[in-house]
Amino acid sequence: MLWLRVVVIVALIALNTLVHVPPLVLLALVKALLPFAGLRRWFNPLLTGLAESWIAVNSAMIGAFTRTDFQVDLPAGLQRDGHYLVLANHQSWVDIVVLQKVFNRRIPLLRFFLKRSLFWVPVLGLAWWALDFPFMGRYSRQQIARNPELGRRDMETTRKACAKFADIPVSVMNFVEGTRMTAAKHASQQSPYQHLLKPKSGGVAFVLDAMGSGLQSVIDVTLVYPAGRPSMIDLIGNRVPQVKVLVRQRPIPAELVDGDYQGDRQFRVRFQHWMNTLWEEKDQQISRLLQG
Repeated sequence: MLWLRVVVIVALIALNTLVHVPPLVLLALVKALLPFAGLRRWFNPLLTGLAESWIAVNSAMIGAFTRTDFQVDLPAGLQRDGHYLVLANHQSWVDIVVLQKVFNRRIPLLRFFLKRSLFWVPVLGLAWWALDFPFMGRYSRQQIARNPELGRRDMETTRKACAKFADIPVSVMNFVEGTRMTAAKHASQQSPYQHLLKPKSGGVAFVLDAMGSGLQSVIDVTLVYPAGRPSMIDLIGNRVPQVKVLVRQRPIPAELVDGDYQGDRQFRVRFQHWMNTLWEEKDQQISRLLQG
């Protein structure tokens, strides 16, 4: 019975994707061929509207076919036409579904920084390209140390992506830990946090450097699955009893906007300290949410 449910829901999600993605890609191709920036900007609301419709239908199906209880604590004052940096802990691929369900049509469309290899994911890779999701190398600190040009390449990719975002309302999404939380990764890092991996500040610093005062605030998201970290099959199979989402809107410290993250060691230390402080608070919040 579980597998029948999974097959039916996956088929419906695939159908929804095939309905929305072809017109999305077609509009993006037309936009790319237009010679004037003013005309290209006219297509942005159409592309965003298609993406939001796709997300809304997927979220409605999750609501209709599962009994997952979503407990969401949202701050007042979020704007659909705002410019935000969204930071969240990362536990499962389910996180993306949850974030889209929580924020769709409440704030601008979430745009993730993706590994370049994900461009080749069938159908979805084209959708991400059409929506101007930036594709990056995602090099490790050791790789950048051996070849600094790799770090400069990712920085330039970030700058180009953020230049596009300046023309549209945007929510730049960053999973600060850089990977999904597992017990093995937690142990190998010797993480000082009970529920989290260590935060990586480089990607956040690049976005703040590229967009500067163009961002209104940070939207700090804490994701908790009281029954344990789920898989997508768990969600579709109605085996995720509850999801807790705590959202806080935070100011962006002015002293962290215009620094040289790569070249200024003191600035890099201050930036990492800010991230660590956020993560210490998030770790305590997760403990309270699990106890609650």
